[in-house]
Amino acid sequence: MLKIVISGKLDLFAKFRHLALMLIFKIFRKDEWLDFKALGKTEGAPIDVADGFIHFSKAGQVQETVEKHFKDEKDLILVSCNVGDLEPDLKWEVSRGGDLFPHLYRKLLLKDIISQIEIPKIDGVYKFPDIF
Repeated sequence: MLKIVISGKLDLFAKFRHLALMLIFKIFRKDEWLDFKALGKTEGAPIDVADGFIHFSKAGQVQETVEKHFKDEKDLILVSCNVGDLEPDLKWEVSRGGDLFPHLYRKLLLKDIISQIEIPKIDGVYKFPDIF
């Protein structure tokens, strides 16, 4: 049993921090997602291939990313990955608005995906889950 004591008190955060997940998100067009599922791996969308890494977003960046890069698309798939499963190939780099964005410098594997959901576009507006 791991015990970390700080100033005479058990530090529960330190004890359980290895159990915490930090999720990041990747947006796929439906055809990209189907190709990914069939192959079990992907180098990402054409922009990912051109940039040399796979673009991800933090939860607070997803909606703006969709509006900026996918506004004319429909049938989007949003997948989540655990940051810890992508290290050491995941780098946090300054991008839009000076914010840090996660970039993956290797192929994304199907086994890296924790969950996937469809993001429907209804009356021209994307309907995101409440988490976003």
